Amino acid sequence: MFGYVSKMASKLRGPTVHEREMAYLNGSTDRIDLEYRQRQVDRGMFRNRPLSML
Repeated sequence: MFGYVSKMASKLRGPTVHEREMAYLNGSTDRIDLEYRQRQVDRGMFRNRPLSML
């Protein structure tokens, strides 16, 4: 019973930061695009950032 509930919960949960980063990197078309995307990921494109001051 618990195994079924945990499987359903994992299906309803959104992708993790790591999964989003890997999907973004896997979408690259060539080496140059991959390097560009890696730099964006390294700069924190997918990480939670504090809101800037208004």
